[in-house]
Amino acid sequence: MSANSAETTARVEVVLVKGGRTKIRYPAELLADDGVRVSIRAPWAGEGARDFGFVRFEAGDVFTEHYWRDRWYSVKEVRAGDGTVKGWYCDITRPAVLSGTELVVEDLDLDLWRSADGTDVRRLDEDEFAESGLAETDPEAASAAVAALDELEALAREGDFEKLLA
Repeated sequence: MSANSAETTARVEVVLVKGGRTKIRYPAELLADDGVRVSIRAPWAGEGARDFGFVRFEAGDVFTEHYWRDRWYSVKEVRAGDGTVKGWYCDITRPAVLSGTELVVEDLDLDLWRSADGTDVRRLDEDEFAESGLAETDPEAASAAVAALDELEALAREGDFEKLLA
């Protein structure tokens, strides 16, 4: 589907699962699916604003999200309503599954933030990950999650995510 297509825009429902329960689901525009990576665009789907201290997500923000069927993370470019890039929020997840019009992603608690200018790269929620017990219940998944976070952090510190999104 081309970007200038007059066809009806394809829609998907993103389903974020955490701890065996649906954490959030939201509609999104399907931008691309090459069989490995699924890219979508959606407005901020949270209830009200969410201020992390280092970034604030709020109504009007637009997320361009990239999910992989063979990688343990997603990368979300966050833009303010005026189009200004705020940065990239990355979730460490099991590989995504697109089934029909549902894109199901299991969140594994670890996250990474990279500011638009690259001066702020931070690992998030390592305490939640430790408390999740994944290292005991599924050591292979826990190891893959930590390796994914390390990989993303290295890429974030090298510059931006062009290597991932090219």
